[in-house]
Amino acid sequence: MPISALKLLELNRKYNLIENLSERELENPEGVGTDLRVGEVYQATEPGFLGIDERHTPEIKKMADIKEGDKKVVLNPGAYVLVKTIERVNIPSEKITLEKWKPARYLMPVVYPRSTLQRCGIALFRTKTDPGYSGELTFGLANLGKQKFTFELGARMFNIVFEPVIGDIRRVYSGQHNDGRVSGGVTEFQN
Repeated sequence: MPISALKLLELNRKYNLIENLSERELENPEGVGTDLRVGEVYQATEPGFLGIDERHTPEIKKMADIKEGDKKVVLNPGAYVLVKTIERVNIPSEKITLEKWKPARYLMPVVYPRSTLQRCGIALFRTKTDPGYSGELTFGLANLGKQKFTFELGARMFNIVFEPVIGDIRRVYSGQHNDGRVSGGVTEFQN
């Protein structure tokens, strides 16, 4: 059962779930989700590997960063990039109270593309975010269309929806991507 944008703002004041929200999302939220903006763009520069006991995340090169004054990015047909949000999420590692008289629950955000992306032939690749994660979110974007796609850094591209988790979990997120790490270019053992 998704949490409305207004309820999320109420919870945000208490639990600081999303930092750096745009003025639009703070003052005039729409519907169930909350829009997130793109702030950085990266491209892999070497192959990756995912094995049973270890993995190698590719070395990456920053292509654009809103903090460095970059404005626009062009995705050619067939291009794939990693994008990082301006907003930072702080998913509580403990159950929180969502409504009076209801049991406390963990939260898990789910991210969707804004429909403009799919209308332009752009696929969004994302994963779930577990309780305990804190940092910016990183997603993959691929241009599956036949035309170039241009986007501005700072544009609202993603919609995040928070959902309560039913039941307990064994452990909260403890992975190496906490604090918004995009990639490492190193081989690591998986925990």
